[in-house]
Amino acid sequence: MTTEKERATAPGGSTRRAFVGRLSWGLADQAASSISNFAVGIYVARELGVTAFGVFSLAWVTYGVVLSVSRGLATDPLVVRFSGVPEAAWRAAVTRSAGTALAVGAAVGAVCLVAGPLAGGDVGAAFARLGLVLPGLLLQDAWRYAFFAAGAGRKAFVNDVVWGLALVPAMVVAARVGSVSSFVLAWGASAAVAALYGCFQAGIRPRVGGARAWVREHRDLGCRYLVENTCVSGAAQLRAYGLGVIVGVGAVGVVRGAELLLGPFLAVLMGLSLVTVAESARVLRRAPHRLGAFCLLLSGGQALAALLWGAALLLVPGRTGEFVLGGVWHAAAQLIVPATLGVAGSGLGTGAAAGLRALGAARRSLRCQLFASTCYVGGGLGGAALGGTVGSAWGVAAATLAGSALWWLQLRAALREHRLEPLPEVRTP
Repeated sequence: MTTEKERATAPGGSTRRAFVGRLSWGLADQAASSISNFAVGIYVARELGVTAFGVFSLAWVTYGVVLSVSRGLATDPLVVRFSGVPEAAWRAAVTRSAGTALAVGAAVGAVCLVAGPLAGGDVGAAFARLGLVLPGLLLQDAWRYAFFAAGAGRKAFVNDVVWGLALVPAMVVAARVGSVSSFVLAWGASAAVAALYGCFQAGIRPRVGGARAWVREHRDLGCRYLVENTCVSGAAQLRAYGLGVIVGVGAVGVVRGAELLLGPFLAVLMGLSLVTVAESARVLRRAPHRLGAFCLLLSGGQALAALLWGAALLLVPGRTGEFVLGGVWHAAAQLIVPATLGVAGSGLGTGAAAGLRALGAARRSLRCQLFASTCYVGGGLGGAALGGTVGSAWGVAAATLAGSALWWLQLRAALREHRLEPLPEVRTP
C-alpha cells in the first residue's frame, strides 16, 4: 500500500488514473450491491403483494437505521482518518472498526429478538428475524468501507458479488416458505456468508473487544456522525411509519416501489458515496484549494444524472412496469416525477457533504443533517396529510432542495476556516 506522500509526488496522469480506477471499482461494487437489492425488492414485491411488501419494507428501513449507527461509530471515522495511510496502521484500525460494527449488530439484534415477539404478527416475526441477521449485515458493510479506505475497491466488489450469489438459493428457499420473515432471514443469512468471506479477503479477524477503545478514541467524529447518520435513516423510518399510519401500510410499499424504479441510478449515487469522502480527503491533502471545485463537480454530475434517469423512466411502457413490479407498478409510477426531483435535490448536496467530512467539520455536518432530516420528515408527513402518498413524495422533493442549500453554505464557511488552519496529522491507532 502506498502512502499519501508517494501519491502526492506521483505524476499527474498516474494520480488521475488511480482516481478513475478507485471510482470505477466504487461504481462496480455499488452496481453489484444494488442489483442484489433491486432483485430482492422486485422478487419480494411480486411474491408477497403490496401489504406484505410494506411489512418487509419496514424491516428494511429499520435495518437502514441500524446501519447508520454502525457507519457513524465504526466506518465513517475509519474512512476519514485511515484512507491512504500505511498498511500497518490500516490493518490495526480495521480490526477494531469491524469489531465495532459487529458489536453494534449484536447489541441491536438482541433488542429486535426481544421486541419482535412482543409486537406479534407478521411485523413482529420480521423484526425477530432481522435481529438474527443484523451482525452479518453490518459486518459485510464494514468490509466494503474498509477496502475502499485502503484503495482496494476490487475486494469490495468481489465481496458484494459473493453476497449476490448466496442470495439466489436463499431466495428460492424463502419463496417456498412464502412469508415475510423467511425473506428477511434469507436476505440476511446470505449477507453473513459474504461477511465471513470478507474476513478471509482482508486477513483480519474483527476484534469486538476493541470496540470500546475505538469509539472512545474517535468520539469527536463518531458521536457526531452517529447522530448525523441516524438522522438520515431515522427520518426515513419516521416517514415510513407515519405514512403507514396516515395513509396505510400499502403506501410504504408504494414508496419502496418508486425507490426500486430509481434503483439503477441510486446504485451510481451510492457507488460514488463509497469513494467520495476518501477521495475528498485525498484532494484535501494533495491540493486543498481544489476541494470546492471537486465537490461541485460531484454534486452537479449526480443531480444531472438523476434527472436524466427520471426522464427515461417516464418513457417506460405500462406493461413493462407491470412485469417488473406487478401490482405495485400503477401506484409507484405516479411518484416518478417527485421522487426523481427528490433524488436530484439530494444529489446537489452530496458533494458538499463529502467535503465537510473530509475537512473533519463534524459540527457543521451535523447541523446540516439535522436541518435536512427535519425538513424531510416535515415535508414527507405534511405532504401525506395533504395529498396522500403523492403529496408525501412532493414534500420530500422540496425538503431535499432546502437541505442541499444549507450543505453548500456550510461547506463554503468551512473552506474559509480551513485556509486559516494547518492540515491535521493522520492519527495512528
